[in-house]
Amino acid sequence: MRKITLFFIAFLILSKSVYSQAACDCKEVTKQDLNAFNKAKGTGKFEEAQNMVTKMLQYKEGCCKTLGYAMQAVLYNSIGKTDQSYEAAQKALSEAKGNYHAFAVLEANRMLAIYYNKKGKPDSAIIYYYKCLEMAEKDKDNLTIAMLYSNMSSVFISQKEHEKGLAFTKKSVEYALITKDTLTIAQSYSNLVTAYGGLYDATNKEIYLDSMYQTNIIALVYAKARNMPLNMIRYYLSMTKYNLAKENYNGAITYSDTLMTFIDEKTNPAILNSIYIDRGNAYLGLKQNIAAIECFNKAYSASKTLKNVYMEKNIYNKLYEAYKADGQTKLALDYLEKYKNMSDSLLTKENAEVVSEIEGKYNQAKNETKIKDLDKKKQLYLFLAIAGLLAALAIAFFLRQQKLKHKKNILETEQRLNRARMNPHFFFNALTSLQKFALKDNDPQAMASNLSKFSNIMRETLESTYKEYVTIEQEMDFLNEYLEVQKIRFPQAFSYEVSADKNLDIDELQIPAMIIQPFVENSIEHGFSGVDYPGNIVIKFATENKELLIEIKDNGKGLNTTVKENNEHISRASQIIKDRIYLLNIKLKTKAGFSIDNATGGGVLVKIHLPLLYKETNS
Repeated sequence: MRKITLFFIAFLILSKSVYSQAACDCKEVTKQDLNAFNKAKGTGKFEEAQNMVTKMLQYKEGCCKTLGYAMQAVLYNSIGKTDQSYEAAQKALSEAKGNYHAFAVLEANRMLAIYYNKKGKPDSAIIYYYKCLEMAEKDKDNLTIAMLYSNMSSVFISQKEHEKGLAFTKKSVEYALITKDTLTIAQSYSNLVTAYGGLYDATNKEIYLDSMYQTNIIALVYAKARNMPLNMIRYYLSMTKYNLAKENYNGAITYSDTLMTFIDEKTNPAILNSIYIDRGNAYLGLKQNIAAIECFNKAYSASKTLKNVYMEKNIYNKLYEAYKADGQTKLALDYLEKYKNMSDSLLTKENAEVVSEIEGKYNQAKNETKIKDLDKKKQLYLFLAIAGLLAALAIAFFLRQQKLKHKKNILETEQRLNRARMNPHFFFNALTSLQKFALKDNDPQAMASNLSKFSNIMRETLESTYKEYVTIEQEMDFLNEYLEVQKIRFPQAFSYEVSADKNLDIDELQIPAMIIQPFVENSIEHGFSGVDYPGNIVIKFATENKELLIEIKDNGKGLNTTVKENNEHISRASQIIKDRIYLLNIKLKTKAGFSIDNATGGGVLVKIHLPLLYKETNS
């Protein structure tokens, strides 16, 4: 019976749509209408979104009504009306049999997936999600794919497969960044914060807590830039959880107090549930058990409105802990029994196996298509091989070339890995430059300007993982932008100068990407730390003995007075650069190198010697 069920599931996932997919000739719905609806919903303007839904449902011809029901389902889900969302989604699919609309069908199926996941039926949820994913991938709709991966992660997280849930959320961020839609990017980063938090709860590893904190800063920047109140609430919720994890219960209450200012009669019950759960946990930590019980009971009321079984299970456990801490043994045991009974019904081995097998079926179907394509290619290769000795010699020559290319690819991959080793540290340091602007009073002009600078730096940093070389001109532009962002953090701490000799072809000469920034960062972070005079950084590009000479000089404390930890940090950065130059020398058969010494008159002087690499020569 189980095999028949799984076969039927696979058939549902991979089969074509049963709807009549005639082109929609409804003239009333435009792309602008859909964008306006999503914007209103995403910024919490639910009445405005409902007016758009009402307009759609008034039409009796074409696919407008199909779309109206799908939009109604999405809106109901956003405000926590789970059962009504399910009913509207079913109406949309019923209408679609005669009046097909691709977006409406996809959204209706997505709402059904969310419904089944909330009802503790992950196997049904994953079926509908993969059905949606197939439709979105076929249309190459990256915006929808980003949203689906985010939704799908919740299924795995609900089954305690937190690492798989995190992987799906990262895919969501990846596709969101491709779209360059800041609204979608903001939502994806906010979901990534939640995924890191869940993984920390499951493993208690500090690395996930730190990742949650750092990602939360990015999410806040995008949320404020797009004026998204719901994502702002999620920021404060995550900061409350962060302080709870650090056992800073008073700090958690402070963030929770801020969250309470967002609450009114229209607040989403899911948000209320999260606020009261975290607030109750903080009171438990402060030994204020009665206040904790009161919060958990309010959370329970919100979860009953949502009819979300996972939320109810969590609250039973929290009420058990609170009543036990307060010495109310009978009530504690009652809630413990409810918690265990619900856990046994939700987290079954069979549920987890079915979800995994459905995922496997979907991936297997995609792989089988690839295998068929490969089989056709093999037949072609066999025919060419039979053609004779010349074909065999050609293949031998081709394989030799591939081997050489493979060796080259290995070197390039090692270079990319070394560049990538620098990115996370640099990336999060740059983030702290924007954090104070996100937390202070709104200054739209400053926020837009600084966000633009940060976006350029983030893009260049991420692209540097794949770029092997950049021109001197590009590197100078990047350094100027990076130093300007650092001056936001330390406005009076240092000045800088980036220059090149006039005889250098800065738009033609190239250098390895991200090879200067670690030394500049060490000057700012460690060289100027604790000094009582203005710092200065001078970066020069020149030629010497038919080589490119790059000098980075600061007037900081110098190497001898730097504390042990800073020396270790400098050593790590130096080792990464040393490895990259070593691989560069192997690849190009050159004698590049660098040195770090105390500068005459104080500070540190770094000299980097590189071969003269021109664009045409490299290509």
